[in-house]
Amino acid sequence: MTSEDKAFYKALGERVGAMRKQNHLTQVQMAEELGASQQQIAAYEAGRVKIPISALPKLSTILATPIDEIVGVEKKKRRGPASKVQQQVELIGNLPRSKQKFVIEMLDTLIRQDKMAR
Repeated sequence: MTSEDKAFYKALGERVGAMRKQNHLTQVQMAEELGASQQQIAAYEAGRVKIPISALPKLSTILATPIDEIVGVEKKKRRGPASKVQQQVELIGNLPRSKQKFVIEMLDTLIRQDKMAR
């Protein structure tokens, strides 16, 4: 592995660890959802072991985060300020998964009600 690869996997592991903590998950909980051991998760987060590409879709679901954000691809910024809805969507993305689920259920209900009213 090149030094550039090592730096990438270390940064990737650190991002995954930070996102796991942000979602209030322990390494054991994440390991169970990913089908790995707690030691494997610790090794991923430390950058000692490469996270398999095949694990990224599952990680994306577990962490409620797009794959490009997990691997560190920077989003292109839109010109001008983001709309209020866009800002709120980004803030909702930072909430714990249980609260995200609650917000999604509320939005689904409102959208269904609006469709029925039409």
